[in-house]
Amino acid sequence: MRAVGFAALALVIAGGVAAGHLADGGPVVRSIALPTGVTLEYAEQGRPDGVPVVLLHGYTDSRHSWNLVLPRLPDRYRVFAISQRGHGESSKPFDEYRGADFAGDIGAFLDAKKIDRAIIVGHSMGSMVAQQFTIDNPSRVQALVLTGAFYVRRDHPVLVDFWNQAISTLPDQVDSQFVLDFQTSTVTKPLAPEFLATILGETARVPGYVWRNAFREFLRTDLTSGVGTITAPTLIIWGDRDAYSVRQDQDSLVTKIRGAKLLTYEGIGHAANWEVPERFAEDLVSFLDGQKGRRAGGQTDCKLPCCRSCD
Repeated sequence: MRAVGFAALALVIAGGVAAGHLADGGPVVRSIALPTGVTLEYAEQGRPDGVPVVLLHGYTDSRHSWNLVLPRLPDRYRVFAISQRGHGESSKPFDEYRGADFAGDIGAFLDAKKIDRAIIVGHSMGSMVAQQFTIDNPSRVQALVLTGAFYVRRDHPVLVDFWNQAISTLPDQVDSQFVLDFQTSTVTKPLAPEFLATILGETARVPGYVWRNAFREFLRTDLTSGVGTITAPTLIIWGDRDAYSVRQDQDSLVTKIRGAKLLTYEGIGHAANWEVPERFAEDLVSFLDGQKGRRAGGQTDCKLPCCRSCD
Protein backbone atom coordinates (compact mmCIF):
# COMPACT_ATOMS: atom_id res chain seq x y z
CA MET A 1 0.00 0.00 0.00
CA ARG A 2 2.89 2.36 0.73
CA ALA A 3 4.41 2.03 -2.77
CA VAL A 4 1.05 2.56 -4.40
CA GLY A 5 0.45 5.57 -2.18
CA PHE A 6 3.70 7.31 -3.13
CA ALA A 7 3.31 6.70 -6.86
CA ALA A 8 -0.27 7.91 -6.95
CA LEU A 9 0.59 10.79 -4.64
CA ALA A 10 2.86 12.25 -7.32
CA LEU A 11 0.14 11.88 -9.94
CA VAL A 12 -2.45 13.62 -7.78
CA ILE A 13 -0.14 16.54 -6.94
CA ALA A 14 0.65 17.00 -10.62
CA GLY A 15 -3.03 16.96 -11.55
CA GLY A 16 -5.23 19.43 -9.75
CA VAL A 17 -8.90 20.25 -10.18
CA ALA A 18 -10.20 23.30 -11.98
CA ALA A 19 -13.17 25.18 -10.55
CA GLY A 20 -16.60 25.05 -12.17
CA HIS A 21 -16.52 21.64 -13.84
CA LEU A 22 -18.09 18.26 -13.31
CA ALA A 23 -15.80 16.03 -11.24
CA ASP A 24 -15.88 12.72 -13.14
CA GLY A 25 -19.57 13.09 -13.82
CA GLY A 26 -20.29 13.78 -10.16
CA PRO A 27 -20.57 17.01 -8.20
CA VAL A 28 -19.84 20.37 -9.74
CA VAL A 29 -16.59 21.80 -8.38
CA ARG A 30 -16.37 25.54 -7.91
CA SER A 31 -14.66 28.20 -5.82
CA ILE A 32 -16.12 31.22 -4.07
CA ALA A 33 -14.52 34.38 -2.64
CA LEU A 34 -15.91 35.28 0.79
CA PRO A 35 -15.93 38.54 2.74
CA THR A 36 -13.94 36.75 5.45
CA GLY A 37 -10.93 37.19 3.16
CA VAL A 38 -10.57 33.64 1.83
CA THR A 39 -11.59 31.81 -1.32
CA LEU A 40 -13.01 28.37 -0.70
CA GLU A 41 -13.08 25.44 -3.09
CA TYR A 42 -16.21 23.31 -2.85
CA ALA A 43 -18.16 20.55 -4.56
CA GLU A 44 -21.94 20.80 -4.94
CA GLN A 45 -24.51 18.20 -5.88
CA GLY A 46 -28.25 17.65 -5.61
CA ARG A 47 -31.35 19.61 -6.50
CA PRO A 48 -31.12 23.39 -6.08
CA ASP A 49 -34.28 23.26 -3.97
CA GLY A 50 -33.03 20.34 -1.87
CA VAL A 51 -32.40 20.46 1.87
CA PRO A 52 -28.93 22.05 2.29
CA VAL A 53 -26.23 19.84 3.79
CA VAL A 54 -22.68 21.09 4.47
CA LEU A 55 -19.88 18.53 4.81
CA LEU A 56 -16.78 19.62 6.76
CA HIS A 57 -13.61 17.54 6.47
CA GLY A 58 -10.90 16.79 9.00
CA TYR A 59 -7.45 18.20 9.69
CA THR A 60 -5.26 18.40 6.54
CA ASP A 61 -7.99 16.81 4.41
CA SER A 62 -10.21 18.56 1.84
CA ARG A 63 -13.55 18.23 0.06
CA HIS A 64 -12.19 14.95 -1.33
CA SER A 65 -12.61 13.44 2.13
CA TRP A 66 -16.26 12.92 1.15
CA ASN A 67 -15.62 11.34 -2.26
CA LEU A 68 -16.86 7.91 -1.16
CA VAL A 69 -19.96 9.30 0.56
CA LEU A 70 -21.22 11.80 -2.03
CA PRO A 71 -22.28 9.22 -4.66
CA ARG A 72 -24.42 7.53 -2.01
CA LEU A 73 -26.42 10.64 -1.08
CA PRO A 74 -29.79 11.17 -2.83
CA ASP A 75 -30.28 14.28 -4.93
CA ARG A 76 -33.12 15.45 -2.70
CA TYR A 77 -30.31 16.92 -0.62
CA ARG A 78 -28.32 19.91 -1.86
CA VAL A 79 -24.90 18.90 -0.61
CA PHE A 80 -21.81 21.10 -0.32
CA ALA A 81 -18.43 19.51 0.43
CA ILE A 82 -16.15 22.42 1.31
CA SER A 83 -12.36 22.58 1.42
CA GLN A 84 -11.88 24.73 4.51
CA ARG A 85 -9.32 27.52 4.76
CA GLY A 86 -5.75 26.21 4.64
CA HIS A 87 -6.82 23.03 2.86
CA GLY A 88 -7.30 21.66 -0.63
CA GLU A 89 -7.31 24.43 -3.22
CA SER A 90 -8.76 26.97 -0.83
CA SER A 91 -6.85 30.02 0.43
CA LYS A 92 -4.00 29.30 2.83
CA PRO A 93 -3.41 32.36 5.03
CA PHE A 94 -0.50 32.15 7.43
CA ASP A 95 -2.67 32.52 10.52
CA GLU A 96 -6.34 33.01 11.47
CA TYR A 97 -7.15 29.35 12.14
CA ARG A 98 -9.29 29.81 15.23
CA GLY A 99 -12.58 27.97 15.46
CA ALA A 100 -14.29 31.32 14.99
CA ASP A 101 -12.39 31.84 11.72
CA PHE A 102 -13.46 28.49 10.30
CA ALA A 103 -17.03 28.96 11.52
CA GLY A 104 -17.13 32.47 10.12
CA ASP A 105 -16.30 31.06 6.69
CA ILE A 106 -19.26 28.67 6.92
CA GLY A 107 -21.63 31.48 7.80
CA ALA A 108 -20.31 33.62 4.96
CA PHE A 109 -20.62 30.68 2.57
CA LEU A 110 -24.26 30.11 3.50
CA ASP A 111 -24.93 33.82 3.12
CA ALA A 112 -23.39 33.80 -0.35
CA LYS A 113 -25.60 30.85 -1.29
CA LYS A 114 -28.65 32.57 0.25
CA ILE A 115 -29.19 29.65 2.62
CA ASP A 116 -30.76 30.44 6.00
CA ARG A 117 -30.47 27.01 7.63
CA ALA A 118 -28.53 23.87 6.84
CA ILE A 119 -27.65 20.47 8.21
CA ILE A 120 -23.98 20.54 9.26
CA VAL A 121 -21.85 17.38 9.12
CA GLY A 122 -18.34 17.50 10.56
CA HIS A 123 -15.51 14.97 10.68
CA SER A 124 -12.61 15.33 13.15
CA MET A 125 -11.45 18.97 12.86
CA GLY A 126 -14.71 19.51 10.99
CA SER A 127 -16.56 18.33 14.10
CA MET A 128 -14.92 21.17 16.04
CA VAL A 129 -15.92 23.68 13.39
CA ALA A 130 -19.45 22.24 13.27
CA GLN A 131 -19.80 22.59 17.04
CA GLN A 132 -18.40 26.14 16.97
CA PHE A 133 -20.73 27.17 14.15
CA THR A 134 -23.76 25.65 15.88
CA ILE A 135 -22.94 27.36 19.17
CA ASP A 136 -22.47 30.70 17.43
CA ASN A 137 -25.44 30.36 15.03
CA PRO A 138 -28.08 28.10 16.63
CA SER A 139 -30.90 29.31 14.39
CA ARG A 140 -28.96 28.40 11.25
CA VAL A 141 -28.44 24.70 12.06
CA GLN A 142 -31.32 22.38 11.26
CA ALA A 143 -29.42 19.32 12.49
CA LEU A 144 -25.88 18.32 13.40
CA VAL A 145 -23.85 15.21 12.60
CA LEU A 146 -20.45 14.64 14.21
CA THR A 147 -18.02 11.83 13.39
CA GLY A 148 -14.53 11.28 14.76
CA ALA A 149 -15.60 14.05 17.09
CA PHE A 150 -13.81 15.76 19.94
CA TYR A 151 -15.19 17.13 23.17
CA VAL A 152 -13.34 20.37 22.59
CA ARG A 153 -11.51 21.55 25.68
CA ARG A 154 -8.33 23.51 26.23
CA ASP A 155 -5.20 21.33 26.22
CA HIS A 156 -7.07 18.15 25.31
CA PRO A 157 -4.58 15.45 26.46
CA VAL A 158 -4.70 13.41 23.23
CA LEU A 159 -4.11 16.51 21.13
CA VAL A 160 -1.36 17.83 23.43
CA ASP A 161 0.45 14.50 23.08
CA PHE A 162 0.17 14.56 19.28
CA TRP A 163 1.35 18.18 19.21
CA ASN A 164 4.41 17.42 21.31
CA GLN A 165 5.34 14.25 19.47
CA ALA A 166 4.64 15.23 15.87
CA ILE A 167 3.21 18.62 14.96
CA SER A 168 5.13 21.30 16.86
CA THR A 169 8.39 20.79 14.94
CA LEU A 170 7.04 20.12 11.44
CA PRO A 171 8.89 21.99 8.68
CA ASP A 172 6.97 24.02 6.11
CA GLN A 173 7.54 21.24 3.58
CA VAL A 174 6.03 18.19 5.24
CA ASP A 175 7.71 14.90 4.42
CA SER A 176 5.66 12.48 2.30
CA GLN A 177 6.42 9.62 4.70
CA PHE A 178 4.93 11.63 7.57
CA VAL A 179 1.84 12.34 5.44
CA LEU A 180 1.43 8.63 4.72
CA ASP A 181 1.98 7.56 8.33
CA PHE A 182 -0.46 10.17 9.64
CA GLN A 183 -3.31 9.36 7.30
CA THR A 184 -3.00 5.57 7.59
CA SER A 185 -3.00 5.93 11.39
CA THR A 186 -6.58 7.20 11.21
CA VAL A 187 -8.01 3.95 9.78
CA THR A 188 -8.05 0.29 10.67
CA LYS A 189 -8.97 -1.07 7.23
CA PRO A 190 -6.95 -0.71 4.01
CA LEU A 191 -8.27 2.04 1.77
CA ALA A 192 -8.70 1.66 -1.96
CA PRO A 193 -5.40 2.75 -3.59
CA GLU A 194 -7.01 5.44 -5.74
CA PHE A 195 -8.84 7.01 -2.80
CA LEU A 196 -5.75 6.78 -0.58
CA ALA A 197 -3.70 8.49 -3.27
CA THR A 198 -6.22 11.33 -3.45
CA ILE A 199 -6.18 11.80 0.32
CA LEU A 200 -2.37 11.78 0.41
CA GLY A 201 -2.23 14.28 -2.43
CA GLU A 202 -4.61 16.65 -0.69
CA THR A 203 -2.71 16.39 2.60
CA ALA A 204 0.54 17.10 0.76
CA ARG A 205 -0.94 20.43 -0.39
CA VAL A 206 -1.12 21.65 3.21
CA PRO A 207 1.93 23.72 4.20
CA GLY A 208 3.63 22.99 7.48
CA TYR A 209 2.62 26.39 8.86
CA VAL A 210 -1.04 25.42 8.45
CA TRP A 211 -0.44 22.11 10.24
CA ARG A 212 1.21 23.99 13.10
CA ASN A 213 -0.93 27.11 13.36
CA ALA A 214 -4.27 25.35 13.02
CA PHE A 215 -3.31 22.70 15.58
CA ARG A 216 -2.05 25.34 18.00
CA GLU A 217 -5.50 26.91 17.94
CA PHE A 218 -7.11 23.52 18.63
CA LEU A 219 -5.15 23.38 21.88
CA ARG A 220 -6.39 26.84 22.88
CA THR A 221 -10.06 26.20 22.13
CA ASP A 222 -12.64 25.33 24.78
CA LEU A 223 -16.25 24.66 23.82
CA THR A 224 -17.22 22.80 26.98
CA SER A 225 -19.68 25.44 28.14
CA GLY A 226 -21.04 26.32 24.73
CA VAL A 227 -21.69 22.76 23.63
CA GLY A 228 -24.32 22.44 26.33
CA THR A 229 -26.35 25.11 24.58
CA ILE A 230 -26.73 23.08 21.39
CA THR A 231 -30.37 22.15 20.81
CA ALA A 232 -30.20 20.99 17.18
CA PRO A 233 -30.97 17.29 16.67
CA THR A 234 -27.55 15.64 16.84
CA LEU A 235 -26.19 12.31 15.64
CA ILE A 236 -22.68 11.20 16.67
CA ILE A 237 -20.98 8.41 14.71
CA TRP A 238 -17.86 6.92 16.30
CA GLY A 239 -15.52 4.02 15.55
CA ASP A 240 -14.53 2.15 18.68
CA ARG A 241 -10.92 1.85 17.47
CA ASP A 242 -10.51 5.59 17.06
CA ALA A 243 -7.11 6.54 18.47
CA TYR A 244 -7.75 10.28 18.34
CA SER A 245 -11.30 11.01 19.46
CA VAL A 246 -11.73 8.65 22.37
CA ARG A 247 -14.84 7.18 24.00
CA GLN A 248 -14.72 9.72 26.82
CA ASP A 249 -15.18 12.49 24.24
CA GLN A 250 -18.27 10.79 22.83
CA ASP A 251 -19.78 10.25 26.28
CA SER A 252 -19.20 13.90 27.17
CA LEU A 253 -20.84 15.09 23.95
CA VAL A 254 -23.86 12.85 24.43
CA THR A 255 -24.21 14.06 28.01
CA LYS A 256 -23.85 17.75 27.11
CA ILE A 257 -25.95 17.92 23.91
CA ARG A 258 -29.58 17.37 24.84
CA GLY A 259 -31.06 14.45 22.90
CA ALA A 260 -27.82 13.58 21.08
CA LYS A 261 -27.63 9.97 19.89
CA LEU A 262 -24.46 7.90 19.53
CA LEU A 263 -23.90 5.23 16.88
CA THR A 264 -20.83 3.07 17.56
CA TYR A 265 -19.09 1.28 14.70
CA GLU A 266 -17.16 -1.71 15.98
CA GLY A 267 -13.67 -2.24 14.58
CA ILE A 268 -13.58 1.14 12.83
CA GLY A 269 -11.07 3.94 13.37
CA HIS A 270 -11.13 7.72 13.18
CA ALA A 271 -12.56 8.00 9.66
CA ALA A 272 -15.79 6.04 9.39
CA ASN A 273 -16.70 7.98 6.24
CA TRP A 274 -13.56 6.50 4.60
CA GLU A 275 -13.61 2.96 5.99
CA VAL A 276 -17.31 2.13 5.69
CA PRO A 277 -18.79 4.78 3.40
CA GLU A 278 -21.83 2.65 2.52
CA ARG A 279 -22.83 2.23 6.15
CA PHE A 280 -21.96 5.82 6.98
CA ALA A 281 -24.06 7.17 4.10
CA GLU A 282 -26.99 4.90 5.00
CA ASP A 283 -27.01 6.08 8.62
CA LEU A 284 -26.52 9.68 7.54
CA VAL A 285 -29.43 9.58 5.09
CA SER A 286 -31.68 7.87 7.64
CA PHE A 287 -30.94 10.66 10.10
CA LEU A 288 -31.36 13.40 7.49
CA ASP A 289 -34.67 11.96 6.31
CA GLY A 290 -35.85 11.92 9.90
CA GLN A 291 -35.34 15.67 10.16
CA LYS A 292 -37.84 16.26 7.35
CA GLY A 293 -40.47 14.69 9.56
CA ARG A 294 -39.68 16.83 12.58
CA ARG A 295 -42.85 18.47 13.81
CA ALA A 296 -43.53 21.61 15.78
CA GLY A 297 -42.37 21.43 19.37
CA GLY A 298 -39.29 19.37 18.53
CA GLN A 299 -41.04 16.02 18.08
CA THR A 300 -39.83 13.76 15.32
CA ASP A 301 -40.97 11.02 13.01
CA CYS A 302 -37.36 9.80 12.66
CA LYS A 303 -37.15 6.04 12.01
CA LEU A 304 -33.42 5.65 12.59
CA PRO A 305 -33.06 2.85 15.19
CA CYS A 306 -30.76 4.93 17.40
CA CYS A 307 -33.34 7.72 17.52
CA ARG A 308 -36.52 5.84 18.40
CA SER A 309 -36.37 7.28 21.89
CA CYS A 310 -36.10 10.87 20.64
CA ASP A 311 -38.16 13.44 22.52
